[in-house]
Amino acid sequence: MASAVRGYEVAIIGAGIHGASAAYHLARAGMRVVVLERLTPAGGPTGLSSGVCRAYYTNLFLAEAARDSIRMMTDFDEIGQGHDAGYRRTGLLFLHPPEDIPHVTDAAAKLNELGIRVDLYEGDTLRREFPQFVLDDIGIGAFELDAGYADPAGTTAGMMAGAIAAGAELRNRTAVDEITPRPGGGADLRLAGGESLEAEKLLIAAGPWTAPLARQLGVELPLTVERHVVAMARLDHARAVPFGHGDLVTGYYCRPEGSDQYLMGWTHEAAKADPDRYDATIHRDEGVALLEAVARRLPALHDAQPRGGWASLYDVSPDWQPVIGEIADGIFVDAGTSGHGFKLAPALGQRVADLVMRHPDPRLAQFSPARFATGELLPAGYRDARILG
Repeated sequence: MASAVRGYEVAIIGAGIHGASAAYHLARAGMRVVVLERLTPAGGPTGLSSGVCRAYYTNLFLAEAARDSIRMMTDFDEIGQGHDAGYRRTGLLFLHPPEDIPHVTDAAAKLNELGIRVDLYEGDTLRREFPQFVLDDIGIGAFELDAGYADPAGTTAGMMAGAIAAGAELRNRTAVDEITPRPGGGADLRLAGGESLEAEKLLIAAGPWTAPLARQLGVELPLTVERHVVAMARLDHARAVPFGHGDLVTGYYCRPEGSDQYLMGWTHEAAKADPDRYDATIHRDEGVALLEAVARRLPALHDAQPRGGWASLYDVSPDWQPVIGEIADGIFVDAGTSGHGFKLAPALGQRVADLVMRHPDPRLAQFSPARFATGELLPAGYRDARILG
């Protein structure tokens, strides 16, 4: 006798930070939620995130989401059910070329109006305040005071624990083999073990695996998968710089890790990758190239000792901005965050939950997958540094 098919109000594919956050907010709203994860929470790209947290965005909706996410991570006790988001406030300095001065000045004024504290430094003031750096080609520096970094795995585990405490169900090591739209909305899901589930609403938040899943519905999402490296280095504590910085001329970011280590990565496009067959190790030449680039800006790092690193995946949209919206009746996606999704997710999950529950924030419409068909790509960041949104 065949077993009964289990039904849920919302099924979420993916237990990275975006799936976990949406599950948390949906469950807290009283929805009957199941999260289906092919590995374990944060077992994919989320767990390999560099964990940078900043609200320094040119898109004000994303700036608000990042601001609110940082606030959630700094006050995580009620959410995390004993898990620690690991938020560390360090501040973050963004170094821009002279041609960015008008844009940076305007953007910083708008961010300060949102309660995102950004101080600007130019000319002699910039050089006096930040003597550790070589600043000959830098026209302006923007310092975000409340920026820092957090623990992606801990944050994800905490949000998932909060979702479970509110009634959500998590099914680890449960791959979805087939998605079939249901008449009237939602989807029937066939799992790898042969089991079937029914969902009145489906949210696909599977990062690099989102586009292939959407393709089962006849929907082509223009998402590509890139391999990005993260390098680590150690420097004597007495010479360490206690805040992070991003170099928009050279195209890298660098943040402290504890008291005597640095984590660094590139902000530009990288090589395409197969998410099921990619090299997760960092090679010596990749680490050396990154460290040398950072040391040209921050000479103290010429004496830093390489400490390895890793490679992870970004699911990248054509404009490097999130892809969030309904792609079939009752079927939604939250993907394409292009390497800057971790810092947005805790608060953005509330907006995604509202979308699934049919009372969306109108501002979320700008991230609709439909924008690619009409050519209405979002302006983002500064020139090639579109990751600054």
